[in-house]
Amino acid sequence: MNLRENSSQLLKHKPYMETSFLSSKCMYHNKIMSFTPFMSLKKSDHNVFEVTNNQKIITCYHDRWFDHLAINHLSKNLQAVAGIQVEKKGYDGLLETCKVVTVKFDAVKQRQLSLESLKRSIPESFFSLLKALVPHSKFTRELLAKFTALFFTWLVGPSELKDSEFNGGREKNVVHVKKCRFLESSNCVGMCTNLCKFPTQTFIKDSLGMPVTLIPNFEDMSCDMIFGEEPPSADADPATKQPCYKLCKINKSHTTQRCS
Repeated sequence: MNLRENSSQLLKHKPYMETSFLSSKCMYHNKIMSFTPFMSLKKSDHNVFEVTNNQKIITCYHDRWFDHLAINHLSKNLQAVAGIQVEKKGYDGLLETCKVVTVKFDAVKQRQLSLESLKRSIPESFFSLLKALVPHSKFTRELLAKFTALFFTWLVGPSELKDSEFNGGREKNVVHVKKCRFLESSNCVGMCTNLCKFPTQTFIKDSLGMPVTLIPNFEDMSCDMIFGEEPPSADADPATKQPCYKLCKINKSHTTQRCS
């Protein structure tokens, strides 16, 4: 199938997409695919789309200038605390940085380094001010959920707010990530748990005094981020008992052994 025929099928699959000939990369079963000529499709109100090709799902992200700025900022800070250097930029560079950290350090050290990079990346004064001015309440939990869903698409992909039962009531304190960009791109359970889940839970609890639980679904690669809910200890958390994917990028033996 040539490019013209492939493009026509993609447009037929997602009729509401816009087309633009820009430099673009797609995540195709965890391999980077570059189109020649470079072509990207994007929704009019989002920067990510999925298409089906040969019965396989391709998730493509059209990172804009703010996305690149945030991605490179986080990547550079993780490199700094880990004492490493990665030449790649953008999301590829972030993934390469995380891969090096995963290979070089054990699980406990990975979590420590990721936590330190988060502290460097996000101004501590912002959270200190928020913690002082806004008491823990339904309003605060829903506000943080909205903030996360709005400003962190560049890292985890599209998300939506969901209700949960909290203290006998209902509130929108859950961020449901539909298909986590980081998990899908890394295809590694250990990178998800050690570089994202546990450091994020600790960072928000230490910065805001508010507990938060991240519950990744390793079957469909979605994730629920529940503000106000105390997470289980690392030893009791089901995520630490999850076997890694057979085609994990870090686990070169391609088995289902744990890498978390």
